[in-house]
Amino acid sequence: MEPAPKRALFLIFVTVFIDLLGFGIVLPLLPRYGEHFAADGFLLGGLTASFSAMQFLFAPLWGRLSDRIGRKPVLLVGLAGSTVFYGLFALVTMWGNSGPILGLSPLVWLFITRIGAGISGATIATAQAYIADVTPPTERSRGMALIGAAFGIGFTFGPLLGSLFVSNVHGGPPSSAPGWLASFLSGLAFLAAVAFLPESLKASERTVAGEAVPRAKLSDLAGVVRLLLASIFLTTFAFAQFETTISRLTNRLGLSDQQNFWVFASIGLTLTLAQGFLVRRFLPLTGPFRMAIGGIVMMTIGLGLIGWASSLASIWGVIGAVQVCVVGYAATTPSLNGLLSLNTASNQQGAVLGIGQSMAALARIAGPLAGLPLQDLGISTPYWVAAAVMMLGVPLMWPVGKHSARSADE
Repeated sequence: MEPAPKRALFLIFVTVFIDLLGFGIVLPLLPRYGEHFAADGFLLGGLTASFSAMQFLFAPLWGRLSDRIGRKPVLLVGLAGSTVFYGLFALVTMWGNSGPILGLSPLVWLFITRIGAGISGATIATAQAYIADVTPPTERSRGMALIGAAFGIGFTFGPLLGSLFVSNVHGGPPSSAPGWLASFLSGLAFLAAVAFLPESLKASERTVAGEAVPRAKLSDLAGVVRLLLASIFLTTFAFAQFETTISRLTNRLGLSDQQNFWVFASIGLTLTLAQGFLVRRFLPLTGPFRMAIGGIVMMTIGLGLIGWASSLASIWGVIGAVQVCVVGYAATTPSLNGLLSLNTASNQQGAVLGIGQSMAALARIAGPLAGLPLQDLGISTPYWVAAAVMMLGVPLMWPVGKHSARSADE
């Protein structure tokens, strides 16, 4: 039986949200724990990028597989993997202070945990395809905003939960408790999905192994699709520089692990309010194209303000500027994903959205690889570079707006 749209959207939202609580717990700690185990900016960039490298490789594979066997089995595999690798992260932080573990350094084990978590987390594109299955085209961008809202709430309550299990003293030792908590939450999401999540892709809409997928409509819109994929890359690259360097920035400004979690919780709260309320309410009025342009402009301004405030060592200035950047990102991401979905054939949603997720993952590889070494050169450098990158967004999106206007006229 085909799931009711509202019930299905609620269930996929809850499933993704619980899993992203674990992600929100681990991410703020990763650069700090990496530095504790003697990683410099280059190695920290590689450690952070390894997660996204696996997403880049596996998102289209999971997406195509979900087009064949359904969304639910793929989502379950991802949730199970997250449970295992967050648990391994906890073991590494618990045993790593005593030296090598099974002959490998703790830093190597941290890389292993992030690679495994990246493979598991690459199923977010499948969750997007799930939403595409149960929403009509006119509601597609608003539906995609639910994923952003799940990220936002996960980034709010994940850090708030994590802050209960770390030191409130600057420079305190790593704690394994956040890793165990993240593993438990992903396991809970797995059980909830097994019990309650219905399959969204009807058997008649699934592709068959070896079947040639129709490409006529995609080829007609290939230029627009490529521009949208490029825009997704640039937006995510700029945000990844901010996202992966902010923990080191707060460390340099003297905040403890607990206070750092609070900064990330404020980011998550802003993302939640922006995507869950502002974006969902205003998208029907502005349309995804205008919303994307507005978000790009806000991100450019916000990143520039972070660079300015960090050069002044103003923690409150940084926190305020961060909120501007996050609101811009909240407006841009669902709009671009919605436009990509609207320009994709119904039997290619998993594959093309998987490519979009891979472009975002590629940007998350490049973002920390650029941003963390740049931060070794100057504390504010990655934010100035990210702001310059975002300035390219408006001219890049202009042909998309012209195409959208022609399509509306037709």
